[in-house]
Amino acid sequence: MGDFNQSVVLEAIRQSGEGSSRIELAAATGLSAQTVTNITRRLLDEGLIREAGRTINGPGKPRVTLRLVADSRFSVGVHLDPALMTFVLLDLSGAVVRRVGVRTPAMEPPRIVQAMAATVDALITVSGIDRASIAGVGVAAPGPLDAEKGTVIDPPKLLGWNRVPLRSVLAEAIGLPVVLEKDTTAAAVGELWTRRASADDSFVFVYLGTGIGAALARDGEAVPGSTRNIGEIGHLIVDPDGPPCTCGSRGCVEVVCTPQAIVAQAERAGVFRDDRELSDVEAVDARFTELCQRAADGDELADGVLTRAAAHMAVLTAGLTNMLDVDRVVFGGPFWSRLAEVYLREIPDRLERASATRAVRSLPVDGTVVGDDVAAVGAGCVVLDSVLSPRASALLLDH
Repeated sequence: MGDFNQSVVLEAIRQSGEGSSRIELAAATGLSAQTVTNITRRLLDEGLIREAGRTINGPGKPRVTLRLVADSRFSVGVHLDPALMTFVLLDLSGAVVRRVGVRTPAMEPPRIVQAMAATVDALITVSGIDRASIAGVGVAAPGPLDAEKGTVIDPPKLLGWNRVPLRSVLAEAIGLPVVLEKDTTAAAVGELWTRRASADDSFVFVYLGTGIGAALARDGEAVPGSTRNIGEIGHLIVDPDGPPCTCGSRGCVEVVCTPQAIVAQAERAGVFRDDRELSDVEAVDARFTELCQRAADGDELADGVLTRAAAHMAVLTAGLTNMLDVDRVVFGGPFWSRLAEVYLREIPDRLERASATRAVRSLPVDGTVVGDDVAAVGAGCVVLDSVLSPRASALLLDH
């Protein structure tokens, strides 16, 4: 209970931004004034918070403002994507201190893990921070995952990653605790940390990376699912007349909504010559960027391809929101910024027309406040979340 209450107080101070007095913390947390005093004394001794001046609010003693010491603890977030590995160093507030991106090498898993460990070490060294102040490393990886074993099972776009024990081998390589999280869930955690919305916030996060996934936030927390693999939406059908999928159906998200699928559609539409290797992730990335730029420059053919892609994405999003009954939709991921203009132009109205609750409320559609690195930032926030954020499950006792 003591650890839980300490997390409650620490999270309240972080959420306050400019800091809170002990009286304000007691009111915000529902804890007694004496309990708050005891907890804040421990946090001050541990260097996690500091006194930041005094304010006078009416009669009585001036109130001492307490603020988070952002550089007292750090975490590293890593996003493993088939095209690009992203690494971020976060301070205790969740702010990005340093970032680096590395092309994912086309080699077997052990060598990718070595490259990952070397980059984490270099990131820490260049930042000049004390390694002892790092709470851990969070890794966001495409699913499915075996959360209990910390294993990447067999993601469709990570060839050769069949039951790779990523958590244990990376922890051994870097000598720091490692947390493994699904990339989409990590992205939702990053959004929750950065946006600082209300405690009852609920949203669907639609993740646009090399693959497409979804995450759910409910009551201000990411919902991981029973096996921590929520949001595997690659084989939901969004176009019954679409191209065949490896699963045996037609028009699945995997073959209609992914960047590779959109580029293939642009080639069939005559925007590009069909002269590249489909498995070449760098070529897909470059051609996708060019397609989005052409659309932004007024190329009607390119804009038409992206408009059709937005229509398919609206079908997917409507299905998710009608089923889950959330307050809003958030789009993000490495490919989001390139699609944002067209998708925000097309999807909201389509979603409104398809919404089962349109007579009750509107359904806002936003882009992530975090940026393209949302999965890496979220992975680092998963580590900080274990340090800072109170969870009712922490109060459950083994019998």
